[in-house]
Amino acid sequence: MEKYIEIFLSAFTGYWHNLRTEILFSSNYAPWYKSYFYWLIGLSIIVWVMELAAPWRRGQAVLRKDFWLDGFYLFFNSFLFPLIGYYALSSTGVELFNDLIGIFGMSDIPSIQISQFPKWVQLITMFFLADFVHWNIHRLLHRSSLLWEFHKVHHSVKILGFASHLRFHWMETVIYKSLQYIPLSLIGFGVKDFFTIHLIALLIGHLNHANLKITYGPFKYLLNNPVMHIWHHAKKLPNRYGVNFGISLSLWDYLFRTAYLPKSGRDIELGFHHDDLFPQTFFGQILYPFNKRSHVPERQKK
Repeated sequence: MEKYIEIFLSAFTGYWHNLRTEILFSSNYAPWYKSYFYWLIGLSIIVWVMELAAPWRRGQAVLRKDFWLDGFYLFFNSFLFPLIGYYALSSTGVELFNDLIGIFGMSDIPSIQISQFPKWVQLITMFFLADFVHWNIHRLLHRSSLLWEFHKVHHSVKILGFASHLRFHWMETVIYKSLQYIPLSLIGFGVKDFFTIHLIALLIGHLNHANLKITYGPFKYLLNNPVMHIWHHAKKLPNRYGVNFGISLSLWDYLFRTAYLPKSGRDIELGFHHDDLFPQTFFGQILYPFNKRSHVPERQKK
């Protein structure tokens, strides 16, 4: 027990130290291009400028509805939530998991040594595998009535913009990270391997939620895009559980027949059935899934 307490406290203080040195460019920190804090800000500004320069919905305000709320979610989910304890808990959980499987003689969890392959093969493999895992988890968030209550926070967005990408309940971080750990660790992927992949996914995710008309031409069957993703946020859906679950790639939706693009979705209504009853504040949305009496009616059925 003392070991886990030590890991928790060390991770808790360590994250704060790393975040502080990352922001302040401390001399003992990695090069500037390893700073996720400034990559997040930089990519957000770039996509926002793209929105302002060539908006798909020309009547959309520069500071659209919930712009500042989404901006707060962007920093909360990226930095504040890990800071207030998630990073420490997850580090402790990983150590506990490794100790438990060690009891059964499974101390060497990776079954495929991906590190033996060239770096570009590792990155491509990681990108596709991680996205497929996320696609399946995303579908689960829509199919499970319990998990859907958390995912409603993301679908409460009424006007899409780049910052809508990171508007989600903190429990989704727990769900995604927990469910992806085993399949990705089985082939030897570590946390450090995800930096480049995460930046690519961050950019694509920002673009998917941005007020932009981007389809990527023939690559639309591979890459997710804002013209396709807006239908994922449509209030009126062709089925009960939703469509277009792709995170970075649209490939899985086309392969498993969950792709849906009937017409231009530029002006469709977004949200979910009875979303007018959903809380409008950060704390109201965060507490919503834990208060059954506050739940709005179920999703509109087919």
